Amino acid sequence: MINLKIGIVSDVMCPWCVIGYKNLESALDDIKHEITADISWHAFELNPDIPAEGQDLKTHSQEKYGLTEEQITQSNQSIVDMGKKSGFHFNNSQHKIINSFDCHRLLEWSKIYNKQTELSLSMFRAHFSDGILLNQTDSLLNVIHSVGLEKEEALAVLNSNDFAAEVRKEENQMQHMGISSVPTFIINNKFTITGGQSKESFKRALIQLSQEITKGT
Repeated sequence: MINLKIGIVSDVMCPWCVIGYKNLESALDDIKHEITADISWHAFELNPDIPAEGQDLKTHSQEKYGLTEEQITQSNQSIVDMGKKSGFHFNNSQHKIINSFDCHRLLEWSKIYNKQTELSLSMFRAHFSDGILLNQTDSLLNVIHSVGLEKEEALAVLNSNDFAAEVRKEENQMQHMGISSVPTFIINNKFTITGGQSKESFKRALIQLSQEITKGT
């Protein structure tokens, strides 16, 4: 039995991040008698310059990636299909992408209570499954409350600059490590797996890496 430390570099606006996590979760469940893992999450903003009010998702896709409406439709369907395989529901009702910096500040805060994974998943579900705008304070606080965290304390974080420096420091660390896309999975602070891999791909990679790590000890 080997225990791995897996850091997930992620943005709550990234559909492939939750697909990748769900497939990682399934892979770890399949090999739980061989490999266990301690999971942590690390901040990455795909679109740090998006204004607080957000941007229409179709407009964003056209401006940033140069996609046609047909390509956007195909991409959305691919995400829905891959999400279904991973066990995550995308309903395509969310038509806006938001600035995720405050979400990252709250995720950093949630580490204190060992709620980071739970809150990350609740944010993913709120945005992609339920069409909730996470830049609306009341909606965001309801997501916080849904994982057993205190709304009042979260609101105090939102109304301050708390955890901003920690998020910026973490983002800079990820950049210095050469990470330029998400999701990226950092294994034992040494190896990386990039992209929303399938369950089988994760299983093969984790078994191979665990064997390399064991040989090196």
